[in-house]
Amino acid sequence: MTGNGEQGKAKAAGAAGHLMLDAEALYRELVQGVAALLGPASRLVGITSGGAWLAERLARDLQRPEGFGVISSTMHRDDFAQRGLSSRAPTRLPFDVNAAQVIVLDDVLYTGRTIRAVVNELFDYGRPASVKLAVLVDRGGRELPIQADFAAARVSVAASQSLALERDAAGAFAFELRARP
Repeated sequence: MTGNGEQGKAKAAGAAGHLMLDAEALYRELVQGVAALLGPASRLVGITSGGAWLAERLARDLQRPEGFGVISSTMHRDDFAQRGLSSRAPTRLPFDVNAAQVIVLDDVLYTGRTIRAVVNELFDYGRPASVKLAVLVDRGGRELPIQADFAAARVSVAASQSLALERDAAGAFAFELRARP
């Protein structure tokens, strides 16, 4: 399932800076896509940090009384030796993972390595009935066989650039295109 608005096939080009992608419009598509994935035993889990921002807002907008969880990829990353521990929020899952239908949320899907690490982290907490992935943007470039169950948009971004979700003080989303280190 992929969002099919005009944003769906956007191209990110040019120097580092803000994109012409409307993150708020994509978020509205994400709300609809995640609502279609939800079941009675579904639990929202956002990947630190952009995915956690999405999960927080989705839990509120979709009126999920159970709230949301936050999951970190830090301990299961294949580049842990180079990156070490990050200062990002640790995993916090305020529900029993066993038999839950988990919807993992992320801002940008790229190589698939973060998702692999997150799934490993999730299984440290139990055995979910299912795990689905919903993302705001799929930028391609997969290195692992991982696909989103829902992507609000698919964009092309040069390998020399990274796409980052930003959130302002009022909670509004925007994208920033940065040069990769």
